[in-house]
Amino acid sequence: MWFRHRRGAAAAALGAVAVILLPACSAEREESLVDADSLTIGVKDDQPGLGLDVNGELVGFDVDVAHYIAAHLGIEEVELVGITSAEREEKLVSGEVDMVVATYSITPGRKTEVTFGGPYYVAKQDILVRAEEDAVDGVRDLEGRSVCQGAGSNSAFRITDGLGIDVLELQEAETYSVCIERLSEGSVDAVSTDNLILAGFLAEDPDSFRFVNNPFTDEKYGVGLPHGDVAACEAVNKAVSEMYQDGTAVDLLEEWFGETDLEVVRTVPQFEGCD
Repeated sequence: MWFRHRRGAAAAALGAVAVILLPACSAEREESLVDADSLTIGVKDDQPGLGLDVNGELVGFDVDVAHYIAAHLGIEEVELVGITSAEREEKLVSGEVDMVVATYSITPGRKTEVTFGGPYYVAKQDILVRAEEDAVDGVRDLEGRSVCQGAGSNSAFRITDGLGIDVLELQEAETYSVCIERLSEGSVDAVSTDNLILAGFLAEDPDSFRFVNNPFTDEKYGVGLPHGDVAACEAVNKAVSEMYQDGTAVDLLEEWFGETDLEVVRTVPQFEGCD
């Protein structure tokens, strides 16, 4: 396993020479992000309240969580880069980013390529419709309607494949911000994804949309890490626990979503485990 940003490269090189002289039973510990002296972290850059580019600065709940975790790891040099849902595994596996904090739901399929710390928040899937739409009160009301999801997301498939609801049309857009544009224009009837994402867009334009507020799945937001980096996963879980225990998590949720009708989760999520 190899990481782009390593702490103490010279010391590591000397250590490698020493290892050669040790008995064969001695094993060098695998490299981990906990040994890094800098991090490149992928976050969203088009989701209000979570990760949004505002005049060249990335801001939002996920951005703040990323900084908190990096500080807990003792890493001061942090570069944030914007990524889409479809890019998360690709950029993490390729090493373009060291960590992903980008509304990244933990799924069995993704676990085959990525090790997840957390979750740092458990969101719930819900629905956003236009403000004048009064006939959608739950997921079953999406039958015969068009629904948009972002590329790389599983949200709409949970409606069609998971619940067997026969939507009229399933559109896939590059990002959820494009889905919101289509909803506003009337080219789709609904956008369904995690309630934190929807609440952020609603807060941007509360007169144009209505939040159905009738959740139907749990979405465990994980911290994406290089596959097999158990040490980093354990360190991330400690950071997330501390973030809730010291009140930071609740403060951040209030800061970014306090003006919406979203009922946020304020307790430490149950971790998935790092094996």
